[in-house]
Amino acid sequence: MEDVIKKSDFSLSPYMKSNDLRATYQLLNTLVPYVFLWFLAVKAAAISVFLLPPIMALLVLFSLRCFSLMHDCGHYALFRSKKVNRVAGFMLGLVNAIPQHWWSRDHAYHHKTNGDWERYRSIGDFLSTDEFAQLSPSDQKLYGILRQPWMVFPGGFFYLAFKPRLILIAETYGFLRHAGRHLTQQGFTGLSPIVATYKPKNWSTAGEFWDVLLNNIFVVGGWIILCRWLGTAFFLGTYSLVLMFSAAIFICVFFVQHNFEGAYAHGTEGWDYLQGAIAGSSYLDIPEIFKWFTADISYHSIHHLSERIPNYNLRACHEKNRHLLSAVKTIRFKDMPACSKLILWDAQANRLVSIQNFQRQTASARSYV
Repeated sequence: MEDVIKKSDFSLSPYMKSNDLRATYQLLNTLVPYVFLWFLAVKAAAISVFLLPPIMALLVLFSLRCFSLMHDCGHYALFRSKKVNRVAGFMLGLVNAIPQHWWSRDHAYHHKTNGDWERYRSIGDFLSTDEFAQLSPSDQKLYGILRQPWMVFPGGFFYLAFKPRLILIAETYGFLRHAGRHLTQQGFTGLSPIVATYKPKNWSTAGEFWDVLLNNIFVVGGWIILCRWLGTAFFLGTYSLVLMFSAAIFICVFFVQHNFEGAYAHGTEGWDYLQGAIAGSSYLDIPEIFKWFTADISYHSIHHLSERIPNYNLRACHEKNRHLLSAVKTIRFKDMPACSKLILWDAQANRLVSIQNFQRQTASARSYV
């Protein structure tokens, strides 16, 4: 009888130790080139716009690395100190306009439920086959269109550039309405009761609120200053393209690390955390240069087994535990188009399927009847 793998079988603890020197070096070798590339872009644009594309391509990659290191900070893994991780994560979040602490709290839910498709429907909020079957034909078509691969460009840009601004506006409006109702019903009894009784929809702690607020102040303020300093057309045009492409790449990376043929996609009852990490996460076999820019997140099963392992230890930990990771799916560039079609969850079969396969199975079942 085959032995059942347990989490205790893995050697993880030795790799969970953060190294402040390595972390500081990673910050410097990411943020310094990023700032320098912006300086280079300004100089190149003054000569010819045709010099900009290669510089912008590098900006996209360093923006991607900023997000990857920010992700590490969110797990309190990059540095030893929780406070230093918060400060570094906040700074890295400014590069991509995303509030790091708010994002990380949401991302933590993904780690707690990976592979449990009843509670977490991946990055695209995907439907089950039963839910999809209940949609009208036009809604089914719209669902498919909104989850086409090319949607990562507008979707990713919206998520970074607009969503943090919109949730702050929405919560401010919600708080003012709540304050108005409170004053109407009880009169003015002080600000504290109004704040204490307001239940925000987009964050759950005061720390998340301050993270969103300060991120918006610094980001929007920075945009205004850089528009005046570098020129509105140049800055917004360049920054928007960089943000859009870096967001699209990271969404694609995240997607194929969890949505692939044979991925562990279970219901809540009987769901297993270890299986979610091993069989619900893939290994990305990509060139070394891309592993560097994504901070070795391609070793994703190890990351899910312990999010406290810093990126600079993931590869070594993966190699040490390779004999226990035979069930991990390897994904290459050529596999990605097939992964992009798996946007439905078959709850009965506990697997991911494409719309085309589901419709063929449904038609076949009807013709058989």
